[in-house]
Amino acid sequence: MGILEVRNVSKRFGGLKALDDVNLTIEEGTVHAIIGPNGAGKSTLLNCFVGKLIPDAGTVMFNGHSLLGQKPHKINQLGVSRVFQTPEIFSGLSVFENVIIPCFAKRDGSFRLHAIETVANEVDMVEKAEQMLIDVNMQDKRHMNAASLSRGDKRRLEMAMCLAQDPRLLLLDEPTAGMARADTNNTIDLLKQIQDSRNITMVIIEHDMHVVFSLAERITVLAQGTPIAEDIPANIKGHPKVQEAYLGGAHSGA
Repeated sequence: MGILEVRNVSKRFGGLKALDDVNLTIEEGTVHAIIGPNGAGKSTLLNCFVGKLIPDAGTVMFNGHSLLGQKPHKINQLGVSRVFQTPEIFSGLSVFENVIIPCFAKRDGSFRLHAIETVANEVDMVEKAEQMLIDVNMQDKRHMNAASLSRGDKRRLEMAMCLAQDPRLLLLDEPTAGMARADTNNTIDLLKQIQDSRNITMVIIEHDMHVVFSLAERITVLAQGTPIAEDIPANIKGHPKVQEAYLGGAHSGA
């Protein structure tokens, strides 16, 4: 049994079947990519993982717990964090303030939003936030306003915020979307560093095949809501069903 188990998941939107009896196992400690052409069902499946959508049929289990219909804070408490296509940060706060907020997440999902003077007295959480910034190489930008960061640095900041929640599973929804190639390569390096140091299970949805083949240990390919192939990257490239789904293309959709 894997850390994330998807069993017989189906989802319709009116007459459109977005997911059709999907079965998927994500092994703990691996980096698993989910790719596919436009409309393949990738985003729908990811939204089922985080409780944003409830399947019409089937189950999604993380470490023995159902994720179906769970509130975001409950999913975080179970050990699942998500990185969005557009980095989600508190633009009116500093880099350091962005990272310390998830360090203080309470069990009911709210935050202890103390004045910074009060928070600074709580040494353990301050040290944890500082370490998160070191882990993503942003300690020199701790006092900067988050809104002033480049897109690549906003992504690093979002990663630090996720790591502050001590996740066992990190869901990455097109983590390099809109980035220049240099920022994309830096993000790849950062994810490799996180995987090496923390052994966090990662599930990546990504249209950039350079990112997918740089990071993924296994790849599942969706087409019309159904998995058509799952294998190691070297075998996926030449898989006849994958080539047919992409019509000979070398990239996937969102």
